[in-house]
Amino acid sequence: MDLVQYQNKLRLCRRCKDVVGPPLVLGNQKAKIVHISQAPSRSAIKNQRSFSDKSGERLKYRWYQISDKQFYNPDNFYITSIAHCFPGKDKKGADKKAPLICALTWLKKEISYLKPKLFVIVGKQATEFLFPKKDYRNLIARNQKLNGINCVVLPHPSPVNIKWFKDHPEFEKERLPQIRLLIHQALISESLAD
Repeated sequence: MDLVQYQNKLRLCRRCKDVVGPPLVLGNQKAKIVHISQAPSRSAIKNQRSFSDKSGERLKYRWYQISDKQFYNPDNFYITSIAHCFPGKDKKGADKKAPLICALTWLKKEISYLKPKLFVIVGKQATEFLFPKKDYRNLIARNQKLNGINCVVLPHPSPVNIKWFKDHPEFEKERLPQIRLLIHQALISESLAD
């Protein structure tokens, strides 16, 4: 089975009953950057475009300083997540945690098809799944390796994460420019899959 066949199979998944689907995954095997977050938002599922919301505005325009055309180019970014569907809202109105059954069923095999220049992990839940028992702040502060490939970790860019940004002003001042440089370098380089 190749990646396209695997993606097609993944898109047919209806394992979880309470999620809003269909599963969302964007990108191809040539992608220079593999972008793994927690779960698509309701608007991402509706538009079939991840980060098509306020979180995406911060992520794409402020943090990465790239255009939608660059971000949604399947040769640039392979966009996936721990859960491929929107997990719904909890009783307090917040997004539910991404069901790990999705990651266990799909994600590890999915990323095994890919040989990017860079992995970007977004949010605490995605980070904890891929780097279990590691300190979240330390993972954000330093470059990592995932499947032997360079990897960076970001806090979630959601507006509801404002306390984290206030508590860690060094992220946007010091670490973010380093991450942005790595992203821009990966975008102008040739993919390892070529």
